Amino acid sequence: MSQTESHTFQAEIQQVLDIVIHSLYTDREVFVRELVSNAADACEKLRFLQAGGTSAILQPEAAIGIQIRADKDAGTLTIADTGVGMTRDELVKNLGTIAHSGTKAFLKAVADGQKKDAGLIGQFGVGFYSAFMVAKKVTVLTQSHQPGEPAWRWTSEGAGGYVIEPASDLPRGTQIVLELKDDTREFSEKERVEGIVRRYSNFVSFPIEIDGSRLNTVQALWARNKAEVTEDEYREFYKFIGHDSETPLYRLHFTTDGPLSIQSLLFVPAQNLETLGLTRVESEVNLHCRKVLIEPKAKGLFPEWLRFLKGAVDCEDIPLNVSRERMQDSTLMKRLNRALTSKFLKFLAEESGKDAEAYDKFYVQYQRCLKEGILADNEHRDALAKLLRFESSTVDAGKRTSLAEYVSRMPEDQKEIYYVIAGSREAALSSPYYEVFAARKFEVLFLNESADEFVLDRVREFDGKAIVAAERAELEVPTQDPVEGQLNDEQAGLLAGWLKSTLGDSVDNVTTSKRLATSPALAVERDHYLTGTMRRTLKAMNRDRQDAPDVKPDFEFNPRHPLVARLEQIRHQDPDLAAKAAAQMYDNARMAAGLLEDPRPMLQRLNELLAQVLTPKA
Repeated sequence: MSQTESHTFQAEIQQVLDIVIHSLYTDREVFVRELVSNAADACEKLRFLQAGGTSAILQPEAAIGIQIRADKDAGTLTIADTGVGMTRDELVKNLGTIAHSGTKAFLKAVADGQKKDAGLIGQFGVGFYSAFMVAKKVTVLTQSHQPGEPAWRWTSEGAGGYVIEPASDLPRGTQIVLELKDDTREFSEKERVEGIVRRYSNFVSFPIEIDGSRLNTVQALWARNKAEVTEDEYREFYKFIGHDSETPLYRLHFTTDGPLSIQSLLFVPAQNLETLGLTRVESEVNLHCRKVLIEPKAKGLFPEWLRFLKGAVDCEDIPLNVSRERMQDSTLMKRLNRALTSKFLKFLAEESGKDAEAYDKFYVQYQRCLKEGILADNEHRDALAKLLRFESSTVDAGKRTSLAEYVSRMPEDQKEIYYVIAGSREAALSSPYYEVFAARKFEVLFLNESADEFVLDRVREFDGKAIVAAERAELEVPTQDPVEGQLNDEQAGLLAGWLKSTLGDSVDNVTTSKRLATSPALAVERDHYLTGTMRRTLKAMNRDRQDAPDVKPDFEFNPRHPLVARLEQIRHQDPDLAAKAAAQMYDNARMAAGLLEDPRPMLQRLNELLAQVLTPKA
């Protein structure tokens, strides 16, 4: 065929063009990504044919690649490839008619209320038409890879139709020449286009050159077999994508084929900047589709508590150029989030088992993020619980243990997992709540952050064992030998009645304790959901709260303790002194339990006691 042909766009194609040309879409630079992506697809198809070795290829010596030419003076931008090219029939089929169901799906989406969202271009395979967002005229020059096929020129101004005519002396592949509109001539500037290509197409497999200069020099390592990637390549890639010179703590490189096709390369930085008191970090995992950037620092790709991750995720199931808002809300993104999060948590669990020391370094940096996940994420709570580490009464100081390790050491008569909240290991070991566990040789976890109790309260149980605060444990110290001066049952009963009468409404019940071995007394808030530590933490978070209920804990005293025995004696000899001592003992216990709301009366009483004790006797 040697004559010029004029064609009218199929009605649906014209609708697409009308939407594109008159769109209110402001991020017009994505047309570069679309056209480079199409060029990369054409190159990939040719590479596949060459690998098969069964088809004759025109100009087989021509290297596969993509060339971009920006002509600021002429106001044009050309994107060319040396891929498969197109025949006349393929031109008509691909650029003038509905070649597949994608265009109809695109128009249906528009009809469903997304008319102004030109970000849908590419989601349905119509990315070529994004060129008309910036071009007043588009010319396509193409030479098929099939020997003997003539070359063609396709031209359109996007209004009504297009023209096809023969061309000559073309290299294999396709060239798209854009004559830019007056208000889009910025895209004829080399620097402007370079920035777009580096942002969106930096990891395309084929060389991309602009005016003879190579742009994409960093390989998409996530798309390669990890057995073929060297440590130096990983290190250089992390420096590039993570903007970090330190060696990362962990690296996860994996590929999945179902239910989603995912290629991913993730890194855990050596330092969590949030622990330095710096601003809250943002996710630095970029989302790609076939090595083309969909969204940098993608929102919703991982849960917020994994915001410390850096790297790249490539999913072939993601449509190119889907708008960020739609992507974040999409079912596909939720499936991606679930799959990636589960994979990373499984990876952490495996690594913690392989190298406990390396995992401890990770835990020191990122434990708060994991705990944040437990508080916020029901779906992954069980997996996160396996990653928790705590100090304990069984492991050496400075070491941590997991809940699974704790359970593995439990004696047969122990039915629950116990913990004590304390500011330090020493404070935990000296806590009155710890005494019964030491006596029974039950292991106790030592929690040194107030948030830890909220975390374990949310976990509730592990491996079928309930997790219980030490102050709520229903345990008794084993039978002890009598000591000199201890109160008998009758004396203890009378003292309990006197204490209840003396302490009045500030206390609920007063009883002898079966859990104390060496301390004189303790306070227990039995009937309220909050433990003392929880109450203290919430109070600090909301200092202005006025509606908190009055705390009336139980008061338990140790009839074996010399201080208690002396109190029983002195209450008969000096009731006033005994009342002050009883109140002081009670406040001491409340303070240790975190239940003393206002310490001022206690301090005043303490001064009175000191004055009374230190006053010389006549």
